[in-house]
Amino acid sequence: MTALLGRLRILPAPPAAPSLKGFANMTPPTSTQAIARFGPYELDVRSGEVRKFGVRVKLGEQPLRILIQLMERPGELVTREELRDRLWSHDTFVDFDHSLNSAVQRLRESLSDTADKARWIETVPRRGYRFVGSVEWSKPNGSAPAKVSTISSTNNNEPAEHSAPVLPAPSIARSLFSGWRLVAGVLVLFLASAAILRIVRSNHTFTPAAPIRSLAVLPLENLSGDPSQEYFADGMTDELITALAKNHALRIVSRTSAMQFKGVRRPVRDIARELGVDGILEGSITRAASRVHLTVQLIHAPTDTHIWAESYDRDLSAAFSLPSELSQTIAKEVRIAVSTPAPQPHINPEAHDAYLHGRYYWFSDNSAPSLQYFEKAIQLQPDYAAAWSGLSDYYGASSVHGDLAPQKARSQWEAAAHKAVELDDSLPEAHNSLAALYFYVDWDCARADAESQRAIALDPNYAEAHHLRSYIFMAMNRPEEALQEQKLGIEADPFQRPWALGYTYYRLRQFDAAITELRLRADASPSDGSTHIILSDAYWSKGMFKEAVQELEQKFRVDGDRTSADALTHAFHDGGNQAVAEWRWQNSKRGAGHGYASPWWMALDCARARHKEETLKLLEEAYREHSPRLIFLQNEPLFDFLHSDSRYQSLAKKLPVPPAF
Repeated sequence: MTALLGRLRILPAPPAAPSLKGFANMTPPTSTQAIARFGPYELDVRSGEVRKFGVRVKLGEQPLRILIQLMERPGELVTREELRDRLWSHDTFVDFDHSLNSAVQRLRESLSDTADKARWIETVPRRGYRFVGSVEWSKPNGSAPAKVSTISSTNNNEPAEHSAPVLPAPSIARSLFSGWRLVAGVLVLFLASAAILRIVRSNHTFTPAAPIRSLAVLPLENLSGDPSQEYFADGMTDELITALAKNHALRIVSRTSAMQFKGVRRPVRDIARELGVDGILEGSITRAASRVHLTVQLIHAPTDTHIWAESYDRDLSAAFSLPSELSQTIAKEVRIAVSTPAPQPHINPEAHDAYLHGRYYWFSDNSAPSLQYFEKAIQLQPDYAAAWSGLSDYYGASSVHGDLAPQKARSQWEAAAHKAVELDDSLPEAHNSLAALYFYVDWDCARADAESQRAIALDPNYAEAHHLRSYIFMAMNRPEEALQEQKLGIEADPFQRPWALGYTYYRLRQFDAAITELRLRADASPSDGSTHIILSDAYWSKGMFKEAVQELEQKFRVDGDRTSADALTHAFHDGGNQAVAEWRWQNSKRGAGHGYASPWWMALDCARARHKEETLKLLEEAYREHSPRLIFLQNEPLFDFLHSDSRYQSLAKKLPVPPAF
C-alpha cells in the first residue's frame, strides 16, 4: 500500500560517566586551528565543509553544528541540553528529543558510523554524546598540526600512536638480522595458514563470533541480460524480504530502505553501517524460458565474513517457494530458532509472474498499470490472496488520492479487501488493506484499528501498518498515540515516506516541529516532491510565505513542471501570497474540467485562498459523495478559519469521530 495513505504512510539520572584516560592534555581548537582531520575525514570549521578522501560529504546545518561542538571538546561529554542551547533558540518550539536524535543519526550516516559500534560519535544514554577517535587540528594554511590528539574508546579499534624506541648504535646490525629471521618465520607461518584456510573454506562455512540479529537483503541483480526482467528480480527481492520478516527474532530492513542500494557498488561494511545491520544478503537471479537460477550469499558485515552461499536452480513453477525455503535456511545459518513453516499453497507460475509485474509498477511512480496485472493474476488463480490485496490497494489509493470517484471504487475495493483476508488470514498486507477499507470507506475507526493491530502483530516492522494506525489515532483525536505510531513507522522504513512524521506534526498544528523535521528530510531526499509540498504548507501556516512558495516551486521542479514553477514565481512577485493562493485555486478549477475532480482536494485549494462560502459548499459535496479523506476534516489546518461557522460545526458533528474543537 505504498501510495494508498500518502498526501499527494523523567527517568532517574544515570550514574556519572567514567573518566577516560588521555584526555587531560587535550586542548580545544583555537582560531589558528581551523582544520580537523580524523580517519579519512577532514572538517574545515571556517567553510563548514566535511570531506572524505577529498570528496565533499553532504551534511546538513544541524549535524554540522553538532559535529563542530563535539570536536571542540573531544573525549568530553557534551550534554543534550548543551546541544539544545547551541542548536535552537529558547523561543523555538520543537520536539527536541526527536529532532536531536534525527540530527545525530544524520551525522552518523554521513560519517558511516553506528550507535552500537561507535567509531566517531559515542552515545552516553540519556545524557549526551562525545567524540571518540583520533583527531588532529592544523592551521588553515596547511602547515604542520598544532596539536595531535589520540582519543581512545572501548568501541574504537584504532591503536594509539607511539614513538618508536631508539636502539643503541652497536646493536643495530644484530637487531636487523634478528628482525629478518622473525619476518621470514612469520611469512612461512602465514603461507601455511593461508593454504589450510583455503582447504577449510572449500568444505565449510564460517560462523561469526557475534551472531547476526539484523539483516538487509540487497536487491537481487538481474543477470538475464534482459532489462524487461527487472520486475522479476525486484519482485523476488521483495518476497524474500517478506518471508524473512516473518521470523520476529531477526530484524529485517524494509524494502524501500534496501532498494536505495540497487545497482550501487559499495563495500558491504559501508552499506551495513548505513542501514544499521550486522548481516547482508546479496545475490543474483537469472530467468530464462521456464527456468530460474538464483545465487545468494550471506555476509557478516563487521568482519566481512562469508557465512554461507548457495545456488538454486528451479522450474518457474517452483520459484514461488524459493523465498520461504531461503528464509528457513538463513535462520538456521544465523542460529535463530526456526518455526515450522506453514504449508505453501500452489501458485500458478503465470499468476505469480503477473503479480510480480503488478507490484513492480505499484512501487514505481506509475502505479496505474498495476491494475491489469493484479486482475490478470486473479483471473489465472482466483484464490491468490496477495493479488486480491494488491487489487484492493489499487482501488483504495485511486479513491483516496482523488483519481477515482468513491462510488466507482467502493465495490471493488470492498470485495478485494475482504477476499484477501478470507483467503489468507496470516497475510499482514491483507489485514492492512481491510483496515484501510474500514477507515476510509466506513469511517469506522474501531474496526480499522482492530485490523491494523492484527497486521502489526503479524509483522511488527510493517511500516505501512504503523503509518495507517497513526492516521486512525489522528482522526480519533489521540495525538500522542498518532505521533508514536508514526515514529515507529519511520524507524521501520525511513525511505518509504520521509514526509510522514512531519505531516503528523503539521496536522497537530506543531508547525515549528513540522518544519524542523521536514527540513531534515528534504535535505536528505531533495527529490521527494511530497516532502516539499507539505513543508510548503507548514511554512504557509506559519505565515512564512516566501519560504512556502520556494518549497512549492521546488516541488514543481522535482516533477519536471517548469511552467508551473515559473508561473508561481511570477504570481508571488506580482501579488504576494494571496496571488499565489488564487493561482492555485484557479489551477484546481481548470483541472476539474478534464474529468473527475475530488471536492475534498478542491476544498483545500479554495480554503488556502480564503473563499469561505465556496469552501463550505465543496466540503458539503465531499460529505455527500463520502470522500474518503473527509475523516480528517478536523485535522486539516487550512480549514481552521471555518471553525466558528455553524455550518462547519454541523458538518464536523456528522462524522463518527470525537470532536477536536
